Parts: sequence; C-alpha cells; structure tokens
Amino acid sequence: MSTTTITFNQLRKIKDSLPDGSIRTIAEKLNLDVETVRNYFGGANYDRGKSVGIHLEQGPDGGIVELDDTTILEMARKILKGDKPTVQS
Repeated sequence: MSTTTITFNQLRKIKDSLPDGSIRTIAEKLNLDVETVRNYFGGANYDRGKSVGIHLEQGPDGGIVELDDTTILEMARKILKGDKPTVQS
C-alpha cells in the first residue's frame, strides 16, 4: 500500500475518463461497495459507501488530495491503459 498526492481535478478526470461499468468492476475486484469507490473519486455518499482514506486540502485545480492507499487509483489507470484490473496481494 502506498500513498500519493494528486489534484482533485486530476482525480475527477481519471474517474470521468473510465469506461462505463469500471467503477463497478473495481468495486467487485476489491470487494467494496460501489459508492465507496465513487467516494474515493470525490463522491460524498456516506449513507451507502464508506470514506476510503482521502484527505482534501483547498487550493488551485480543485485542491490537493492525499490518498492513503492508491489501489483504486492504480486499477483505474490500468483500465484506462486497456489492461484488465487485478488485485495484488
């Protein structure tokens, strides 16, 4: 598990670029609720999903996001490259 810093707008661009069904695919691969994965990308549905270790700081380009765990981000990037997402143990 690694941490990373990214702008909020960059994180949302990745989410918005994902093909239909990708959020569900990531959620199923990681055994997470779909809303939890959406929350990772800046959503705020905490009734159905959980917080997943993102920390927002106000600033330019939507602010800075520190991600405690990059697993979801790495899976999203693999999908965008055309790779099948896999879970690393």
